[in-house]
Amino acid sequence: MKKVIIYSTPTCIYCRMAKDFLTDKNIPFTDYDLTKDAQMRDEVIKKTGQMAVPVIEVDGEVMIGFDEEKLSQMLGI
Repeated sequence: MKKVIIYSTPTCIYCRMAKDFLTDKNIPFTDYDLTKDAQMRDEVIKKTGQMAVPVIEVDGEVMIGFDEEKLSQMLGI
């Protein structure tokens, strides 16, 4: 099973779409709300060089934004 992390904010529509996609595919994920977790927010900036959401990480591979086709490839589905 792949390790999936999503860094998101509550008002981000693309974050919601990504989480809905993962849920619909029965793929477990860890969600970090960057409005509440400064440590994770700093981690995202360190990993991506920017403050953008969603940031989706699959087994260490990072995607900024939500691209269903690319995410499916990252997940191997």
